[in-house]
Amino acid sequence: MLTIVSKIVSEQSVGTSTIVETGHPQHPFLAHTPTMRVPMSIAGTDIPYIAMWAMLLAVRHHNRQQKQQIKNVVCPGLGTGIGKVSYQEAARQMALAYDHFVYPPKSINNFIAAERQLQI
Repeated sequence: MLTIVSKIVSEQSVGTSTIVETGHPQHPFLAHTPTMRVPMSIAGTDIPYIAMWAMLLAVRHHNRQQKQQIKNVVCPGLGTGIGKVSYQEAARQMALAYDHFVYPPKSINNFIAAERQLQI
């Protein structure tokens, strides 16, 4: 079983997510998805959205590459602890990332990207 440190070579960047095995039969995987490099406020940023997006991409990648699929995801409010993001704001950004992930645009351009950024 690979550990987080061995998979990411020391420090994992904000905006990435790594799936690791837990060895637990009921909860076999964990998505390590940092929202900050060091303890600090991330209120007023789009980091909860970016972290949720990264986690969804990591799960999709895992499911395309591995026999044992991830079918359910439980995720805490990203950035709501030390990051000082309000529960409502974290939930809004996380739900928006999920919505954008499940219903992607047919194509992407500067206008679509700008519209999405304004939604965040």
